[in-house]
Amino acid sequence: MLALDDLDRGLIHALHLDARAPFTLIADVLGSSTQTVVRRYRRLSADGGLRVVALPTPRSAHAHQWFVRLTAATRTAHDIALALARRPDTSWVRLTSGGTEIVTIIHTPPSGPDAHSLLLRDIPRTAGITAVSAHYLLHTYLGGPTAWRGRLGALTPAQQAQLRAHAGPSGTADDDPHPFTDADLRLLAVLREDGRASYADLAAATGSTPATVTRRLTELRSRGALFFDIDIEPAVLGITVSALLWMQVAPSRLDEVATALAAHDELAVVAATTGPTNLVAHALCRDAEALHHYLTRRVALDAITRLETAPVLRTYKAAATLRG
Repeated sequence: MLALDDLDRGLIHALHLDARAPFTLIADVLGSSTQTVVRRYRRLSADGGLRVVALPTPRSAHAHQWFVRLTAATRTAHDIALALARRPDTSWVRLTSGGTEIVTIIHTPPSGPDAHSLLLRDIPRTAGITAVSAHYLLHTYLGGPTAWRGRLGALTPAQQAQLRAHAGPSGTADDDPHPFTDADLRLLAVLREDGRASYADLAAATGSTPATVTRRLTELRSRGALFFDIDIEPAVLGITVSALLWMQVAPSRLDEVATALAAHDELAVVAATTGPTNLVAHALCRDAEALHHYLTRRVALDAITRLETAPVLRTYKAAATLRG
């Protein structure tokens, strides 16, 4: 297994702060050479599954998001999960609960002939699926544009300030009432595959000019229309146990509980949903004992009336990255 040192961790933290920062700037911030930083980035990509991807913020995408839980026979679960991971309207596919449950995030347009087609038509017809539970994502407390803290903490405040100054101002999706143009969607399609693609490559792929795509990407980032995410194998970060927590919380205390959980270092995602459980979280822990400690010492809140823990056995798709 790839072992990270301080330079590797600093590089990962730097990419979270500014995913498109030039390697020359990152090297300067880290006190290293550009050649060394580039070599480390390539090693993390090849051996640690590191990927930088751009995704639309949910409101800017004008799409609904659903956590969908599928129960399937063990012999068919792999094929179903792989098929879901290959779809452009999924962004998160994991095999949980002993290999009999698939959890995915599905993006559906708010209206039109294709709205909810995967939920209502395609999934029920898939052989091997014995149960489907769909949970509409109402509010994200942690996740998406908010990075998991386990990947942060390597840089000093001064180093972080230097990178943020280069990244420039960023807005929120609430500031962006405009839908993506066709040119924006072509640009986003390239950035989904490689968030660090050069402006020359972006221009070639979108039939534009480097100056135009530079200006447009800067505008989209400043309006909060898209964000950059980092995919990396959890084991590289010392995480050997991953689990989804499906919680039932008294509605009057949902915001209180979710806000508190969003401050926990062990969690990468906290979101309010519809359904029999109204709060879902994604826990990342060093080992099984650490997960047990977290569940019994930190999540044992009286407002949580039900807690279901589903260990993640395999990740087929994280963010927008398909994994083999």
